[in-house]
Amino acid sequence: MTASLIISTYNRSDALEVCLRSVAALRELPLEVIVGDDGSSDDTRDVVTALQRDFPVPLIYVEQPDEGFRLAMIRNKCVARASGEYIIQIDGDIFLHPDFVADHLREARPGHFLKGGRVQLDEATSVEICDDRRPRPIRFLSKGIEAKRPNTLRLPLIADMLAPRYRQHRQNVLGCNMSFYRDDFIRANGYDESFEGWGGEDLDLALRFRNMGLGKRYLKFCALAYHLWHREASKERSRNNHDLAHAHAAGGVIRATVGIYQWLLSTKRSPDGSSLTE
Repeated sequence: MTASLIISTYNRSDALEVCLRSVAALRELPLEVIVGDDGSSDDTRDVVTALQRDFPVPLIYVEQPDEGFRLAMIRNKCVARASGEYIIQIDGDIFLHPDFVADHLREARPGHFLKGGRVQLDEATSVEICDDRRPRPIRFLSKGIEAKRPNTLRLPLIADMLAPRYRQHRQNVLGCNMSFYRDDFIRANGYDESFEGWGGEDLDLALRFRNMGLGKRYLKFCALAYHLWHREASKERSRNNHDLAHAHAAGGVIRATVGIYQWLLSTKRSPDGSSLTE
């Protein structure tokens, strides 16, 4: 099965470089990596361009103008561009364990989507890593872990047993570590682009997946990811977004009103297939 890795980013070129260098070091690589830029004004484009030269798989850059927090839209554009049968999505402010993609593909099952976790690093450690622009090994006893220390443990046999049953009652998902079949995503019309501002778009997608009849597999002790500290985004729209997601769930909604279909029709591929700009 082929997988496309999608990375969303906004004005964190230092963290993105750390992330991409961890991707390049994966033991099992995706078919391609697609960076979705929600309107950065820093040197994000230059960082991606520099890494494209020697990256081990196609590294594709998708961008859109900065018109506020439009994560749902940029992720839809990236999935529209993706060639893989399976989508693994992360944020550009995390870096990955070498077996991250292998773990997602091992746990993937038809009729399911996957929800992973992350280790949260503290500010000082994150600054050091971003200044160095390179990932570093993070283990259970490593200094600089702010929260979720057990998420440093990779225990594949236990992960396999827990995946179909761990925390199934919880509705929460993390878009920074999530995967699904591309066809399922398209059937749901992707992310709902009426979700603007921080929060709720991932929950809405997961709840609509549930309405479609998809099950959730929870990635515990595998698909390890390490989150670089940053100041929290404004949560002004969070309550409204979460209320909308639950309303969609209660109403049996499956397809986003404004979603990926428009981008499937308008996607433009460059002649060499290596880049895309919206």
